[in-house]
Amino acid sequence: MQVDFIFQIAVLVMSVVIHEVSHGYAASFLGDQTARYQGRLTLNPFKHLDFVGSFLVPLLLYVSKVGIILGWAKPVPYNPYNLKPGRWSEAIVASAGPVSNILLALLFGLLLRVGIASETNPAFIEIVSLIVFINILLAIFNLVPIPPLDGSKLIFAFFPDKSRQIRGFFERYGLILVLFFIFFLWQFIFPVIVLLFRLITGISF
Repeated sequence: MQVDFIFQIAVLVMSVVIHEVSHGYAASFLGDQTARYQGRLTLNPFKHLDFVGSFLVPLLLYVSKVGIILGWAKPVPYNPYNLKPGRWSEAIVASAGPVSNILLALLFGLLLRVGIASETNPAFIEIVSLIVFINILLAIFNLVPIPPLDGSKLIFAFFPDKSRQIRGFFERYGLILVLFFIFFLWQFIFPVIVLLFRLITGISF
């Protein structure tokens, strides 16, 4: 997909913003209003941008020609002690982000499937395809069980309370582990994303 880098970043930023706002609304629905009080339940990207995740990492990936544009925003804050009904609440909040990206991918993928986008110019098809691809990528990436990614919270929900030390260790070195995963292990996940893109859109990547 030969789309201008700046436009790729714009699609990425808005997708991660929707991802984070979904976390905030899920937490709000379960009883915690921390994100609302801090003004984070907004689609204004300037409230969510993270220098490392929203700019530096995507730029490094683009320059290094890894083949993907990937990043993240500042996590929407929430207090797990305010969440109802219990230990699974944090997992519900964590899953809201990837679910929002999957829904976006399915929605825009439907445009390609039913032929609405195909009746317009190729540039529009490329834009819609990019939106689908980036949202699939974000959903799969965030489901990887490495802190601070959402997948880790889903996994930790199954851990007994006495495993907090193990969780603390992984959270302490989470960013390093995430960067290692992106640059050295992502090649094993990428074919899954390509397959899902083809299934959703009917278009070969």
